Amino acid sequence: MTSDRRAAPNQDRFTAETERFRRELLAHCYRMVGSAHDAEDLVQETYLRAWRFYTGFEGRASMRSWLYKIATNVCLKALKPRAIRLLPSGLTGPYDRPDSAPSPVAPGEVSWLEPLPDAWISPPADDPAAVVVERESLRLALIASLQHLPARQRAILILREVLAFSTAETAEILDTTTAAVKSGLQRARSRLDELEPEPGALLEPTDQRARALLDAYIAAFERSDAGLLEQVLRTDATLEATPFRDWQAGRAMCIHMLDTYVLGTPGDWRMISTTANSQPAAVVYHRDRGGVLQADGVVVLAPTTTGVSRVIKFHDPALVATFGFPYVLAH
Repeated sequence: MTSDRRAAPNQDRFTAETERFRRELLAHCYRMVGSAHDAEDLVQETYLRAWRFYTGFEGRASMRSWLYKIATNVCLKALKPRAIRLLPSGLTGPYDRPDSAPSPVAPGEVSWLEPLPDAWISPPADDPAAVVVERESLRLALIASLQHLPARQRAILILREVLAFSTAETAEILDTTTAAVKSGLQRARSRLDELEPEPGALLEPTDQRARALLDAYIAAFERSDAGLLEQVLRTDATLEATPFRDWQAGRAMCIHMLDTYVLGTPGDWRMISTTANSQPAAVVYHRDRGGVLQADGVVVLAPTTTGVSRVIKFHDPALVATFGFPYVLAH
């Protein structure tokens, strides 16, 4: 096999050996950089580099670990000149001025975290041998926390604790020593422990209770019903929305802000359920002055057995197309 590959690199053979890892590599790059679009570009770069060096692959490591070595180093190189991606809660404490409208951050001032459509990492239904991505490792709270780690510590933690590479394999992927991997992992764990965890175990998007909470949240917006929102949110719920610096903590603050500045009148909003980061989500449309339902963004919920603990709204109309929905919604 090695001699054949050296003699004549074959696109069909390359595809057969590497393509089945594409979805998990996309998830890996997303964990590293916090952006679905950047992750997609980085996976493309990974495959271009893999093809370029395919004839030199001698099989001393597995194809999977070889691809992860390429992908991780592509991500580390890409991260060097970039600001980390954040959520509003990573910038400041909760907003305590209920009678003032939240203020947006100036364009370009902050690089915002992006949600990842579950459809991008779901294996084809007709391919039982496809690799299944560990979805819990894509929850928004964890992705947001990972962005606060130095890039190499982030890579070490993901490789060791999410992907279950051994210390020696991780050292090989990162061209470092096992001692450096162990030290980096210890520091990464310590830093993550300092960050706020997601309160309570989250329900899977397929759980009937999670679907009911999402349906009720959508109904509350479409009916402009603050009372229904009160039934959906936990008393300790938080609400944040990009590109706004200000975010709310506590159900009363969340509902006051939504009722005062967002809900409007019945029919102003339309939402379509989907999933993102292994959490219930919805693409969001807002009716403009001409009565047209225009793409507005994506909202992701953190559902628990006692209600929604966290709402994150990504106010970016382009994300609606990313999730496979039209920019304008027919009446």
